[in-house]
Amino acid sequence: MGDPGQPPSPRSPYGSPPTLSTLTLLLLLCGHAHSQCKILRCNAEYVSSTLSLRSGVSPGVLRGGGGRGGGVDSSGLCRALRSYALCTRRTARTCRGDLAFHSAVHGIEDLMIQHNCSRQGPTAPPPPPPRDPALPGFGPAHSSGPPAPDPCDYEGRFSRLHGRSPGFLHCASFGDPHVRSFHHHFHTCRVQGAWPLLDNDFLFVQATSSPVASGSNATTTRKLTIIFKNMQECIDQKVYQAEVDNLPTAFEDGSINGGDRPGGSSLSIQTTDPGSHVQIQAAYIGTTIIIRQTAGQLSFSIKVAEEVARAFSAEQDLQLCVGGCPPSQQLSQSERNRRGAITIDTARQLCKEGLPVEDAYFHSCVFDVLISGDPNFTAAAQTALEDARAFLPDLEKLHLFPSDAGVLLSSATFLAPLLSGLFVLWLCIQ
Repeated sequence: MGDPGQPPSPRSPYGSPPTLSTLTLLLLLCGHAHSQCKILRCNAEYVSSTLSLRSGVSPGVLRGGGGRGGGVDSSGLCRALRSYALCTRRTARTCRGDLAFHSAVHGIEDLMIQHNCSRQGPTAPPPPPPRDPALPGFGPAHSSGPPAPDPCDYEGRFSRLHGRSPGFLHCASFGDPHVRSFHHHFHTCRVQGAWPLLDNDFLFVQATSSPVASGSNATTTRKLTIIFKNMQECIDQKVYQAEVDNLPTAFEDGSINGGDRPGGSSLSIQTTDPGSHVQIQAAYIGTTIIIRQTAGQLSFSIKVAEEVARAFSAEQDLQLCVGGCPPSQQLSQSERNRRGAITIDTARQLCKEGLPVEDAYFHSCVFDVLISGDPNFTAAAQTALEDARAFLPDLEKLHLFPSDAGVLLSSATFLAPLLSGLFVLWLCIQ
């Protein structure tokens, strides 16, 4: 799985490279481009320069890589790919944040590797100007072929380009607060004031927290601000803001979708429990967000496409969902062991009712109940676990377990030494 904390690799992180026929068709049809981004022009020039290479070639030859059977002129294809790469570099500055642009860059790199193309060498000549459709012998421009993919349906567009579903990441913040990062790190944080959970080219999420009680280092999230950034023909910029006792079912401008653009419906707000639960669906970036209010605090949970989560610069490195809480903001063991009005046995019993597995969610629940003295705080960890079960692509990573040192490990890492110990014990008694 790709690392959102690292810059994108030149190789495609999505497994096997797309075929030439898939890439050329989808990049030609894709209508997803910024008003200043020239990726559509690069796509069109590439397709034009490879028309003669593809004519009369069966899809089977193309899938075979074009190096055998005389189906594809590899030298001509390499010239076209070098020209395509040059065009994308020239428009890179204005295409930052454009998913079609980033997909094209990954696709070019994969095809150059697949066809053994060197980065240096001759390029394809400029394509001829388009012919007038009114001239004799010029047929309809789009007389055949599949319909163009919806540029505001991220999952559908990705699947058609890469031949598989996109990868997703999960992050959550809940309780006093506990942060589960994209990398399955679990931190209990003080983070008083405003801190960014996410800050990338498409999405900004900020949580504002205040102390649970006077003099306490533990805090709870009292306010969430989410900005869905303007994206081409899909949505206008939209801002959603929630506070304790004010969980609106609309954006700040009163709308419930992405606006009047053609893809405005790809951003929507729904609720099944007004005042306690809001779900925001952002299909254009493959993202779902759930915001809840329980026991006087706000919880945040997100499922986001890997490609979207990685789309940030070095200046946007402070994101709790990416790196977890900074060490200076993580509560120490002594701070986590402080006692409140409820005994630890009572807290454990309360949490055990809804969280039978003593994982990180269970221990977070015990901490919240002890610190707050409020039995209703059990709901924060319970609903966070429900969201994780719905959002995590790999349910084997659902339960995380704390070691004696307080370092949180995955379930597989936790069980390995236990099973090894049992095996050694078995040997000793034989």
